[in-house]
Amino acid sequence: MIERERRVAHTAAGRGSSRARRPGRAAPPQGRLRRRRVLDANIVAAAEELFAQHGFQGVSIAEVAARVGISKQNLTYYFPTKEALYRRVLDGVLDEWLERLRGLADPDKEPEAALRDYIRAKLRYSRERPSGSRVFATEIIAGLPLYAREIRARVVPALRAQVETLGRWVADGRVEPIDPVHLMFVLWAATQTYADFSHQMALVMDKEALEPADFDAAEEVVTRVVLRALGLAAPAPSPAQPR
Repeated sequence: MIERERRVAHTAAGRGSSRARRPGRAAPPQGRLRRRRVLDANIVAAAEELFAQHGFQGVSIAEVAARVGISKQNLTYYFPTKEALYRRVLDGVLDEWLERLRGLADPDKEPEAALRDYIRAKLRYSRERPSGSRVFATEIIAGLPLYAREIRARVVPALRAQVETLGRWVADGRVEPIDPVHLMFVLWAATQTYADFSHQMALVMDKEALEPADFDAAEEVVTRVVLRALGLAAPAPSPAQPR
């Protein structure tokens, strides 16, 4: 009788132990999750480069898979369609772009400091993630066939906040009167061109690629032009006249 009770207790304990372990086995190990994240990031990075080079229509899922070194079937487990992958690339580009550019809408910043930080951040983005900028630019040039809703929902409010800041500076007499919308367009054009047309710039300067010094020079020039246009920097001294 005692021996039978021991066997029953042992069996019950074993079942309880099994039940306790079952949730642990169901959850993916941390190593597996980490590998998934790495593979996901590699897929997005490869797609970003290919979309930047060939556009949405010029890239296939199979090409992205080959670039990463996995099968097409494996890739579609993460991204069922090319459009889903394309949108993921643009989402990442937009997330990082907007995160870096929040400073210009900060009402507590002085105009000169805010503009310097904004220009620096935009040029840094062009230097560090040129492929992402090109994918974004290509989608816009094509007429936003796949990403118009996201642009309206996220970029337009961000632009309006920045325009409001600039307009407030003008109204308060802190900067020279200027159309804030077109100033933003000028800032975008003057900074994003160092990503979208970097190959042309390097060709003109007889270089393989733009160098960090080129981005430093661009920051100095763009900042000087913008600050002077807004009356935030003293004009350059006139050259001495010969006696």
